[in-house]
Amino acid sequence: MKFDKAIPILYATDVSKSIAYFTEQLKFDRKWEWGSPTTFGGVSKDDVEIFFCKEDQGHPATWLCLVVDNVDEYYQLIKDSGAKIISKPDTKEWSMREMLVECPDRHIIRFGHNTDCD
Repeated sequence: MKFDKAIPILYATDVSKSIAYFTEQLKFDRKWEWGSPTTFGGVSKDDVEIFFCKEDQGHPATWLCLVVDNVDEYYQLIKDSGAKIISKPDTKEWSMREMLVECPDRHIIRFGHNTDCD
């Protein structure tokens, strides 16, 4: 038996707004939207997927960690996009170089890469 992947589902007061933030500011790809008005939807970037659910399935201010191959490169990609970057890339004592980004509904995403591989 093998686990295939995990897809977080984030609470959203406005699913279309959350999808727009992830595609425009964080450079994800729009994957799908369901309902009119949209009550569920998703974005993706490479093998990472995130779903959003309108005012259900979770709470505002959820923390999520996404591992990338180079957080400094990702920072350069999004820094002028209007993303709400809380902290720039910084090397942590737990062998991660990471940055924090705040999303609609106050979700915090920790983007980072393992420094043991540098």
